[in-house]
Amino acid sequence: MKKLGILFLLLFALKSFAQTDNNPAIFSTSIEKISEDTYDLIFTVKILDQWHLYSQYNPEDASLPLEISAAKNATGFQLIGKAVESKTYKEYSDVWEKEEVFFKEKAIITQRIQLTNTDITSITLTFFAQVCKEVCIQIEEDFTFSLDGKAIVTEEVELDEKSKLLSKQLILPLKNKRLLEQDTDGKQPKEGLFTIFLLGFIGGLLALLTPCVFPMIPLTVSFFTKQSQAKAKGVSNAILYGLCIVVIYLLLSLPFHFLDSVNPEILNTISTNVWLNSFFFAILVFFAFSFFGYYEITLPSSWGDKMDTASNVGGFIGIFFMALTLAIVSFSCTGPILGSLLAGSLTADGGAMQLSAGMTGFGLALALPFTLFALFPNWLKSIPSSGGWLNTTKVILGFLELAFAFKFLSNADLVAHWDLLKREVFIGIWIVIFIGLALYTLKKIRFPHDSTDKKISFSRGSFGILVLAFVIYLIPGTFKTPSWNLSLLSGFPPPQFYSIYEQENDCPLGLNCYKDFEEGLAAAKAANKPILLDFTGWACVNCRKVEENVWSNPAIYKLLKEDYILISLYVDDRKELPETAQFNFKRANGQLKEITTVGDKWATFQTVNFKTASQPYYVQLTSEFEILNKAEQYTDIDTYLGWLQEGIISFKNVNKVN
Repeated sequence: MKKLGILFLLLFALKSFAQTDNNPAIFSTSIEKISEDTYDLIFTVKILDQWHLYSQYNPEDASLPLEISAAKNATGFQLIGKAVESKTYKEYSDVWEKEEVFFKEKAIITQRIQLTNTDITSITLTFFAQVCKEVCIQIEEDFTFSLDGKAIVTEEVELDEKSKLLSKQLILPLKNKRLLEQDTDGKQPKEGLFTIFLLGFIGGLLALLTPCVFPMIPLTVSFFTKQSQAKAKGVSNAILYGLCIVVIYLLLSLPFHFLDSVNPEILNTISTNVWLNSFFFAILVFFAFSFFGYYEITLPSSWGDKMDTASNVGGFIGIFFMALTLAIVSFSCTGPILGSLLAGSLTADGGAMQLSAGMTGFGLALALPFTLFALFPNWLKSIPSSGGWLNTTKVILGFLELAFAFKFLSNADLVAHWDLLKREVFIGIWIVIFIGLALYTLKKIRFPHDSTDKKISFSRGSFGILVLAFVIYLIPGTFKTPSWNLSLLSGFPPPQFYSIYEQENDCPLGLNCYKDFEEGLAAAKAANKPILLDFTGWACVNCRKVEENVWSNPAIYKLLKEDYILISLYVDDRKELPETAQFNFKRANGQLKEITTVGDKWATFQTVNFKTASQPYYVQLTSEFEILNKAEQYTDIDTYLGWLQEGIISFKNVNKVN
């Protein structure tokens, strides 16, 4: 049955709901005509006391920022810049270790749009945001605005009976949900933006040691110190040159801030997308062979010529274009490193913010030598002269690029269940790659541009021995019963149960686990044991770290094996559900989500019941859906052990009461 609803939106439109903790944000909308083809679309949000609605300028590695976008299939208009916000507040978050930006009590958000088709009579925008108190609720809702003053007739989509039934089964009647509202002690590892910045900085230092960049240092510094009439002026120009380098690489990351989608499971979707990971694999292999010297990746020479011409203008503009010229002409060496940084950032939870942090670190590493040597020109005498060692560095980077590439192919293989890169195969490929690197550093093999000199320096020989030691460390990983656990690489190779050897099961560490909630629930009822609900992912690095470094602890392993029913739900599993199990799920905002894969089902299951989309995420509950204690995430052995023991005590108390 079709239901009709009328929405008046010319000057004022209102959606009225009872404001409770289950519905802490009430929306009203209005529209203002600016010109014949330009309109301001206004969202007014009444926010319940003690709740916060996060701004679009909130850091991306904290509570999810607000985002306004054109609704799916909406055409005939374009958004003009970011929305204008009313007064916001800032407060440091101990959980995220970031200063968050948010609205309280009331928010007015104005999005300007411009028509590209003047015949359309309505515009639909998707409003995505996160509103939080102790717990966070995600808002994703479409709002339709009338341009001609006429009432908008909307048709409510009705679910078929199968979708209604399967949707109902997806929602749990949880008890003691207040426990989930407590902050978890465990956080994602404090690798965050600083670590990404540091990795970018290391990448920049490596780029310095390439034939494209290193020879430019003395030439550029000499230019600034000799061409300037005063030494102070030369130094200030060199510092400005360094700052311009940092800014240029930071600017490269900015477009990616506008590419995020509003799908609550978008991070999982991006990081586990089969074709995206396959593409990154191919591009990194391509980069690796360029480092080996078989070809060069360069930007059009005309770009460099134009930037070089522009650098003659003088002043700040001239210095900026000098820095841009360096970025362009050195691309054949820096491009592969930047490509790795791009791939690693955009397939990680931090997304564009991580990329910006990495790019800033990369640019800073490139800029520092030019500034420091300008301040202390005598240091120039101590730097080694250019030579074959620069090409050696470049080739070594090629081997590392090649090893890194197979991580992305492994992600695609795990998610798509291709069964190509089992753990031992992956490690075997790495063994071959690093044997090749060792042979190269010991001058047993050569690449184009390498000299025929067979003399091995002490540093080069030492590095070759270290690489061979790493190979020896890897070799047991190909055995059925390894001599030692590859804990240093935890989370990087495929999980231990994804093996060419026959395993007891396909669960972490050989534990008994269920990968379907209903099956696990039945087992918990039969055994009268608490459930450990494990929201995980095939490509989730932090999940592997917990399994291999925390769950492997004897005390924890014993509890998991003997006292719990483990249900591991993989939110990124791209295996299609049987046609009879596929359905449409209707979100609270009326939008439909197609549940076609195993991952679709469990990702929706997680967000609907537990209001979160992060992994790993652990919940303890009874077979009667009573939450036993707070949820836990990435954490250390002691915290996790205490958390499990607390859950056992809570379960026994519940049984006594019942």
